[in-house]
Amino acid sequence: MATQAERREKTKAAVVKAAKRIFGERGFAGTTMDDIAAGARVAKGAVYHHFLTKEALFEAVFEQVSLELLSELDRISRTENDPLAAMAAGTLGYFSACASGPTSQIILRDGPAVLGWERWREIDAKHFGGKFPRGLAAAMEAGLIARQPIEPLARLLLGAVTEAAVACSAAQDIGHAGAAYARAFRSLLDALRVK
Repeated sequence: MATQAERREKTKAAVVKAAKRIFGERGFAGTTMDDIAAGARVAKGAVYHHFLTKEALFEAVFEQVSLELLSELDRISRTENDPLAAMAAGTLGYFSACASGPTSQIILRDGPAVLGWERWREIDAKHFGGKFPRGLAAAMEAGLIARQPIEPLARLLLGAVTEAAVACSAAQDIGHAGAAYARAFRSLLDALRVK
């Protein structure tokens, strides 16, 4: 027999799962807490028990989608032996994953607007954005790029990717735009290589 804590976690997981699907399909503005309760097959009070606001629920969904995206990007990056090639492959994977469906809506379209720029960046730094300093450190260790302070370089590169992500979110064809930005990003990384 399930304990009270297990039942609470099961309800919370059902709410987040339903919210992910509905936010991804309808966007934040087009989703109500009633929609999410119905999608999770729970009372609206159960949704509010776990998440006091729609924004708090969206943040939980954003964290989950970011973690899932990071897992996929890690898988993609591991196919490359060269740290810079791994960064380029991961960035292409990021744009590909954000090209359609719920990931695009949640990460690129609603994320910055709902969470605010600072909170969006803070969460991203734990996931996708956090890969940049590690990738650059590995590239320096391997002698692929000149040793230099990592944080400024990582912020500049992440800024370029973030700007590209914002541009992609407004594009008619996110997949096409993302592929073009990923190619340009690879050129930036290749320009850093020690000749």
